[in-house]
Amino acid sequence: MKVINSFIKAVMLATLITFSGSCSLDRFPETEFSDQDFWNTENDLKFAANRLYQQLDGVQLDSRAEDNVNQTVNLTSNGAWNIPSTSGDWSGPYDMIFTANNILEKGVRASVADEVRNRYLGEARFFRAYAYLQLVQRYGDVPLLTTTLDIDSEELEMPRTSKAEVAAQIYEDLDFAAAWLPDFGALPATDYGRVTKSTAQALKARAGLFLGTFGKYHGESGYEEHLQEAVEAALFVMNQGHVLFADYGKLFVNEGDGPANKENIFVKIYGESVSNLILGHNYSRDLENGRVAVTRNLIRQYLYEDGLPAYNERNELKANRSSFYIQEGEEETYNSIFDRRDPRLSYTLFRAGEQAYKGPWIPTTTLGSRTGYATKKGFSAEDWQINNAGTTDKILIRYGEVLLIYAEAKYELDGAISDSDLNRTINALRRRVGMDVVLTNGFVATHQLDILEEIRRERTVELALEGFRYTDIIRWKLAEILLTQDILGAKYNEIDWEGADVSNLNLNDDEVVIVEAASTRRFDTAKDYLYPVPLNEISLSGGNVIQNPNWK
Repeated sequence: MKVINSFIKAVMLATLITFSGSCSLDRFPETEFSDQDFWNTENDLKFAANRLYQQLDGVQLDSRAEDNVNQTVNLTSNGAWNIPSTSGDWSGPYDMIFTANNILEKGVRASVADEVRNRYLGEARFFRAYAYLQLVQRYGDVPLLTTTLDIDSEELEMPRTSKAEVAAQIYEDLDFAAAWLPDFGALPATDYGRVTKSTAQALKARAGLFLGTFGKYHGESGYEEHLQEAVEAALFVMNQGHVLFADYGKLFVNEGDGPANKENIFVKIYGESVSNLILGHNYSRDLENGRVAVTRNLIRQYLYEDGLPAYNERNELKANRSSFYIQEGEEETYNSIFDRRDPRLSYTLFRAGEQAYKGPWIPTTTLGSRTGYATKKGFSAEDWQINNAGTTDKILIRYGEVLLIYAEAKYELDGAISDSDLNRTINALRRRVGMDVVLTNGFVATHQLDILEEIRRERTVELALEGFRYTDIIRWKLAEILLTQDILGAKYNEIDWEGADVSNLNLNDDEVVIVEAASTRRFDTAKDYLYPVPLNEISLSGGNVIQNPNWK
């Protein structure tokens, strides 16, 4: 059983803090307080901030990229999406921004010491930055609101604010948060789940990397300043005492939960147990039902035990590749893909015959997995027992990501990275899983590799299925290449695919499953690098919010 502290219970049980002049909380379920009665004590500030934690996106299924597929075709992934009337991708972050702005305006009234007040205002500003980064990643320019609005507010019809101005506000909010939030090492175990200085700086590093690399590869000026922000913020976190969790496989299940895990920097808390469920999810059941089915496109990015790849980042077979690579048409068994590979592949997929969801895995596409692969990463037999009763926390920011941010931003900024920086970032992640070959400048030169591509590859496999892939290929400007290729699955063979009806499988010349043919996929570079703005948002602004380019 997971031990849940009082803060987490308050977050899980909290009902909506209303913003129409009153505030109701579950600790007083039949009582409403006026603003004058509520915003007075530290406890009031803490309970108000709890609403932000409740609003966090939790376990979600992300099949927008080419790394995994759901049971049905993802319309974003294959370029068939249309302009929606409404969308939680827009309204969800603004709900969080509204909550944060309300706390920032009313929290100043509390009769508490400045350091106490600013700690909770810092939490609000962290969440506001978190929400604005989501919006910028999806839409680019968005309306920047830093105050609460009422029905007569002129800002209801404000136009979109430039991405540069929104970015400046994100950095300002995170700098304030980092100044007033507690140190990671000083956070009491009873407050596990609340944001710290490390959380603020890690989010700043994530923002800087996105803004810097998107700017660099999409022709925007000033990207260097963003990369510098990413480097400095990541370095701050690297000096705070965080360590990688010893077991990569257990990091993503119940064993990785709680304050003893010094890799987790920001999590969405679930719990507390199957017998006392406060907040649950269904991720392990989703894996069983093929809603996160790994593709061969992702598998191709995993290195071999000699430290060499077979495919480049564009999913093209390299002329100079690992000698351990087996031509896909010559794979003798389903498990051939695991032979002499990066150990993280075996943490990510079940082998044929390995105990999986209901027994030993037998390759199939009839139980939901359209690829024939069974995803292992994040599967918990404990969570799987009862529908919608998963209690493993959802990792939102972890130290492994920070190490990867530092390596990528450092190289993108300087055009070079030292062996010592590679050793404490990329190679630290490899050592964790027992991969002996290290990445050095000499190794890259000897084997005619591209060091930036190898840093990106490391990010792809380390953070696989954690919700980063689509945003990564967008900022690297690779989506137009990767999202228009065949989406491939496992290789069929009669022995491993026991009982399968081959007539139901769409196979290529290598007898590899074609999950989605390239002919059915498209990506319009003139518009698809940004989301379409929902039509209702344009209408409600009186037309002042304009649509993203070339969306009609």
